[in-house]
Amino acid sequence: LLNINVGGKSFQIAYKVLAQYPITRLGKLALYTDPAKKLQLCDDYLVQKNEYFFDRDPSIFHYIFHFYRSGVLWMMEEMCPSNFVEEIEYWGIHLKYSQRCCRILFEEKQDELNEYLKIEKELEAELEPLESGAQFDGKFLGPFRKMVWNLIENPYSSVPAKIIAVMSSFFVLISIVGMTLSTVEEMKNKTGKLWMEQMEMICAIFFTSEYLMRLISSSSFKNFLRAAFNAIDLVAILPFYIQILFENLEDGDTQYHEELHKVENVSKLGKVLKLIKLMRIFRILKLARHSTGLRAFSFTMRQCYQQVCCLLLFIAMGVFTFSALIHSVEHDVPGTDFTSIPYAWWWAAVSLSTVGYGDTVPDTILGRMVAFVCISFGIILNGMPISILYNKFSDYYAKLKAHEMSQ
Repeated sequence: LLNINVGGKSFQIAYKVLAQYPITRLGKLALYTDPAKKLQLCDDYLVQKNEYFFDRDPSIFHYIFHFYRSGVLWMMEEMCPSNFVEEIEYWGIHLKYSQRCCRILFEEKQDELNEYLKIEKELEAELEPLESGAQFDGKFLGPFRKMVWNLIENPYSSVPAKIIAVMSSFFVLISIVGMTLSTVEEMKNKTGKLWMEQMEMICAIFFTSEYLMRLISSSSFKNFLRAAFNAIDLVAILPFYIQILFENLEDGDTQYHEELHKVENVSKLGKVLKLIKLMRIFRILKLARHSTGLRAFSFTMRQCYQQVCCLLLFIAMGVFTFSALIHSVEHDVPGTDFTSIPYAWWWAAVSLSTVGYGDTVPDTILGRMVAFVCISFGIILNGMPISILYNKFSDYYAKLKAHEMSQ
């Protein structure tokens, strides 16, 4: 018998049993005849008891010991997968010796743990800034840039930093409200336009100052341009300056051209200018920088993109299927709106989403039966991913909030 001691617990295993597994650590210990090689396989050796000592977990070794006696590696569900894999790799035993049922459950648990650790790492990266205050040590104007960085990027560092963060959200809301009011007919008079222009100018000045402060406090210009939030900030201020540029071009074009195509050029510039003004709606994305809920929602969409893509695929399949069915049973009805399958796409999409505008409805009994099946399929389809998305969103939101509170 080979006498071994694992973490203070003694075990005895027959040499002939260990010899059946020569590639394992204990199999090599039983087959080697050179004492020096045996001592390399264990942590210590007690001469009086002829006992080999291993400084490993004795609770997991019970499963190793059972493996040598029965030839089957058993695994309990409550064991940590990472710890168990580390232990069996130390003893030189492969997972192939385990039963298939145990191995499937173990691999599922291992995948869940790896996915959990991956999400935790990504959540920490979501909250961690791209740079830290230590990166400014020894650089040009390091203390000043560090102070600016704390003001603009770390709202928990001081009261002025919190004020700037609140002001950033406030100006975003003011800008969106101003853009909305500018479309109201009562605000299109001279006084209303003047107020809107002044409000837009103040918001643009603040957003530009905020962007320049972030640019100054950045230790790497390349990383600054790659950051998604910085791209959003740039999109928030570009429409204002592009609008000024186009308005000047429009005035110059009016003064310079006296030909008939002058009106056409001005109208084209007006359409482009309207599109540029519409880009200001992207300023609302700046709220995600200081909103835990928006960041959790964005993180949930990134983590659940496979489920979302699968849902969109099912919706597309349903739209094509039910639009073809409703066209086949309704196309002969006089005055029907289902004159072709593409014309039935809108009805199928509205019915699958259970919105049901009622602008297009089937007239025949078969058409109504198809509509009932379509609506039922839409209810089932819309109900499937809601619980998954909501549970993950609430989990991510709680973790992000806890991380912010700990900071």
